[in-house]
Amino acid sequence: MNTAVLRTEFRLFGREPGAVFWIFLFPTLLLVILGSIPAFREADKSLGGLRPVDAYVPIAVLIALIMSGVQSLPQALTGHRERGVLRRMRLTPVRPSALLTAQMAVQGGVALGSALLALAVGRLAFGVKLPGQPAGYLLALLLAVAAALALGAVVSAVSRTTKVAGAIGTAVFFPMMFCAGVWLPVQEMPHTLARVVGLTPFGAAARALNEAAAGDWPGWGHLGVLAAWTVLLTAGAARWFRWE
Repeated sequence: MNTAVLRTEFRLFGREPGAVFWIFLFPTLLLVILGSIPAFREADKSLGGLRPVDAYVPIAVLIALIMSGVQSLPQALTGHRERGVLRRMRLTPVRPSALLTAQMAVQGGVALGSALLALAVGRLAFGVKLPGQPAGYLLALLLAVAAALALGAVVSAVSRTTKVAGAIGTAVFFPMMFCAGVWLPVQEMPHTLARVVGLTPFGAAARALNEAAAGDWPGWGHLGVLAAWTVLLTAGAARWFRWE
């Protein structure tokens, strides 16, 4: 990866206060708001004895990934394409693929930073236990990041303009938020619905993160779903992506 391109893309990202807020700060802010509600700090039998605030830490982590993957990444890449940045880069020694890699590194890095912030605030402010299976949690998190970026790459590939990218990203955004458990934690979903949601990338990620947080190794089925989506989405993005 060209480090100059990476630094440039990181600086450009920092100049977008909206992206910084929604990806890095909003998930933790939402966690703080929910955790400030007394009922969210009481054990809930439907959550297996967990408090709602405990269940919402993995959800906050996934919100950052969804924001980064389907909202921020497509807007950045299609914006570069619209302004002719990618076309001009083809005339320089720096390949457009370096910019694509840098964008994914920036978006993925910020999303991971947001995940760490949510974990830290959950622990310090509300006494949420740190993941009992840290290695499994990290593996599930990295696979979820890869799936989110691959999904964002597909949205970028099929979008010719930032307006189209915004429309497609929004259409994908809300179903993915539902699958992540934002409105209804996966643990509370009816069995059939939970099984269907578990076949989606963020539904599988939610299940894997919950298992690792509880101290169990994430189910290989959930990890497999994440890996399969990452491979399929990456293949689709590679086939449909156009530099101009």
